[in-house]
Amino acid sequence: MKKCLSTQVLIVGGGATGTGLARDLALRGVRCILVEKQDINAGASGGNHGLLHSGARYIASDPAAARECCNEGALIKRLAPQCVEDTGGLFVAVKGDDENYIADFADRCEQSGITATAIDPEEALEMEPSLSPDTIAAFAVGDATVDPFKLSLDNLAQAATLGTSVLLHHKVSGVIKRIGRIESVRLMNRRNGNEILVHADQIVNATGAWAGEVAAMAGAKINMLYSQGSLIISQMRMGKRVINRLRKATDADILVPAGTVSIFGTTSRRIDAPDDCRPTTAEIDAMIDDGRAMVPQLETTRYIRAYAGVRPLVRSGNGSDDRAVSRGYSLLDHEADGLDNFITITGGKLTTYRLMAEKTANLVCRRLGNATPCRTATQPLPASSQARFTEPGLTPKMWFKKKDPSDLLLCECEMVPTSVFNEIVASLTTNGHRPGLREMGQRTRVGKGPCQGSFCSLRMVAHMYDEGMLKGREGVDELTDFIQERWRGMQPLLWGPAVSQAELQEALHCGLLGLDAGEIP
Repeated sequence: MKKCLSTQVLIVGGGATGTGLARDLALRGVRCILVEKQDINAGASGGNHGLLHSGARYIASDPAAARECCNEGALIKRLAPQCVEDTGGLFVAVKGDDENYIADFADRCEQSGITATAIDPEEALEMEPSLSPDTIAAFAVGDATVDPFKLSLDNLAQAATLGTSVLLHHKVSGVIKRIGRIESVRLMNRRNGNEILVHADQIVNATGAWAGEVAAMAGAKINMLYSQGSLIISQMRMGKRVINRLRKATDADILVPAGTVSIFGTTSRRIDAPDDCRPTTAEIDAMIDDGRAMVPQLETTRYIRAYAGVRPLVRSGNGSDDRAVSRGYSLLDHEADGLDNFITITGGKLTTYRLMAEKTANLVCRRLGNATPCRTATQPLPASSQARFTEPGLTPKMWFKKKDPSDLLLCECEMVPTSVFNEIVASLTTNGHRPGLREMGQRTRVGKGPCQGSFCSLRMVAHMYDEGMLKGREGVDELTDFIQERWRGMQPLLWGPAVSQAELQEALHCGLLGLDAGEIP
């Protein structure tokens, strides 16, 4: 018999906007179910810089988005400090950069409400020694970094305490329409193939780059563009602050500190479908070649991983430059498509996720007749236990303080012990389902160090067998899936030390254990 559920609002999509919307609606007393076809932040919310924008990047291309980033960034710093490292940022120009853009930068920032303070180039070099000696201008701005996984998990945790139900690894497989409404949404459990039918008064499509595909199931059309942005992670942190190239937004112009590493990018490359997103060696080579003019060390540092995300852009003209498409959000009321209980929210930035959720919740609540005002702009986001282990450096501090010889390390690169692993497993085990290695990687830092899972994957699987979490050949499937995902990020970086690391990983997993991962998807 098919399982049936009923709720006021069904939110499709478990990224920052979807989880932020779940929290906003829950705070207004609205009953919600959030459904995600993979795990939290599986799309653009997990494939970005982790940059909390000051807005200065968009002063020329999109002043409205610049103002939104400025305002929302300040809110997140104040209301979710556990998710933020308030690094500050620099915009720097080097010889050959557009002097007119440099001259207008401070005034354009001021017009968008952004503070940009001129810094002497020599002082900038003292602040950030990795900068090029050819630096000719610098401005200090209010950039920061944000942990997108902690942000989404904290939002979802509070929503869950207020009654929101969460269905991970459930995919929308179809809808049932009747008289101008979506009567029910079909969900398929991707683990066991079981189907669930959900009746909701309102349905919100918050699937980012997949918004067009979900809308099409309901007979609605969204003219989406898919712009891939690729990034690379250095083995070591290369600066204290966010470093931006002082020029109109283009490729290879942001270096973001992220805990113990740095993230450099990005690109803008049109792809045909969001599932085609994958970093390429050509993109990485071009980024490093361009970026070394700003930070020469980019040419010689060791990189441990590349990854890519898809910007969900909504086409509003015939331009061919994806960077000219607004970085603002699109809130689409599908009444024009004959659907009075279907809404899409897409586009925007990670920095503006809360604003996007608020505007969407306002529309939902108007339709529901709920007059409760938004509280996310004033109420702090509580830190959750589920998200605390995404913080770099936390587990080593805990492990050293505990001094328990039986608490063995599973991941030596990031120093994640068995106690942390077991705690996360316990929190995620529901209805007999135990989490896999990928889910553990989302909520801890396992697999994110220089070995990229070569050793910790084996230790984790062995531990799971010891604890009765795995049986038969389940561990082989877990290893294959985890290493395939890690390999996607290693493959575009196969030069220097990365080649040696790849050879070691192949020797361990294919030569010693006989795992044949086959073709990487």
